[in-house]
Amino acid sequence: MDAAPASGGVPGGDATPAPDGLTSGAAPPSGSDVAPSSGGAPGVDAALARAWVAAVAASVTAHAAELTDLDAAIGDGDHGVNLRRGFDAVVAALAAFEADTAGAVLTKTGTTLVSKVGGASGPLYGSLFRALGKTLSDDSSVTAFGAGLRAGLDAIVRLGKAEPGDKTMVDALTPAVAAFEAATSSGLVAAATAAATAAADGAAATTPLQARKGRASYLGERSVGHQDPGATSTALIFAALADVT
Repeated sequence: MDAAPASGGVPGGDATPAPDGLTSGAAPPSGSDVAPSSGGAPGVDAALARAWVAAVAASVTAHAAELTDLDAAIGDGDHGVNLRRGFDAVVAALAAFEADTAGAVLTKTGTTLVSKVGGASGPLYGSLFRALGKTLSDDSSVTAFGAGLRAGLDAIVRLGKAEPGDKTMVDALTPAVAAFEAATSSGLVAAATAAATAAADGAAATTPLQARKGRASYLGERSVGHQDPGATSTALIFAALADVT
């Protein structure tokens, strides 16, 4: 799995404080209209999906150096660089892409990441967004969003063969998805906030683990004491979602 330890300014890092928004739950309004779901509760529309992806791209750019430093300690040292390149490509692709639904926006995001991001990150993060987008193709509800996140997690597990405790992005994604699902009845804001907090906690919890998957696993005990980069970037993705809802 293309995951890396966390460093300065990245959620849960042991050297520097986490960036704003990762665990606070407080989020500025995105200004986008939110589409009603079939149950009458606010769901996710194309504008909100675009705002989320733009916020992820901005966060990845802001923390690219930290992500790369984390990856340099236990991986290839290119996690931040690859993700920044990928989300730059996503922003450009979406600027020229007309979409009426959140599903179309997120599917396009995933497809672009698969084609533009090197290493394992492209297929993994691309699978997350594509699975989410496909789930939202006919339903923009909060419940459908949670189901899409679950489908994305399942896709990543199939690809990377990782499970919680292996010191990968799955350690942040698994609790984030569970927290989102558990809070769907309280609405999108509550679910996104719960997911962001759980992802940040999951990322921080990778620090004392010994890696069992990916390049970091080659280090054995030397991987202990470093936060996983993939778990860290996953936390950034959910922090961005909380920020725009």
